[in-house]
Amino acid sequence: MKFVCVCQSGLGTSFMVQMNLEALLKEEGVTEEITIDHMDVGSATADAADYFFVEATLTQALSNLPEDRIVPLSTIIDKEVAREALNSVLDKENIAYNK
Repeated sequence: MKFVCVCQSGLGTSFMVQMNLEALLKEEGVTEEITIDHMDVGSATADAADYFFVEATLTQALSNLPEDRIVPLSTIIDKEVAREALNSVLDKENIAYNK
């Protein structure tokens, strides 16, 4: 499975979200192979990932992606917001983690 973190320029913000998700996967004890990358809004295509994590105000910029694969984050700095979003995806995909 592949996750992509998306921001306007594909640099700082998306990379920060990527690092948070990678840390959360370890904290949650996820053993399934999940790769995480980051990119800019213009590079995000449906075949780039299974799920796209993005700050909520940018979701409209991703109208070319299936809505059910976009994971909006109300804030990118709160790790618990990212944890809730990640765990919802893990639940949806029946991927085991520490609850």
